Amino acid sequence: MQKPNGTGIGRIVKAARCSMQGFAASWKFESAFRQEATLTLLALPLAVWLASSVSQFALLMAVWCLVLVVELLNSAIESLTDRVGLERHELSGRAKDMGSAAVFVALVIVALVWGAALFERFY
Repeated sequence: MQKPNGTGIGRIVKAARCSMQGFAASWKFESAFRQEATLTLLALPLAVWLASSVSQFALLMAVWCLVLVVELLNSAIESLTDRVGLERHELSGRAKDMGSAAVFVALVIVALVWGAALFERFY
């Protein structure tokens, strides 16, 4: 019996297509994602200059990718919450606030990692 999402290469192609649709929707509808993606791209040459090793470069960029992942998940939570109902509800507000807090924590991680790299470079 064929699985509903397909198997093998067909499934991978379908998953990739869905991922691209998710990126496109995030870029189109989420200004925070656009800002963070732009910062990630701007951080790339800075990371090349700042990093003292390939692994440090990977870490500097990985933390920005973490921000993007968390922002995508936060946006998904917000979209789903709005889909369920636009009226104010304590649990809806809590879910959105928790997603926002997760993005904040990811940005703190960026600040810590980049701060440590700057410290190592200049001190």
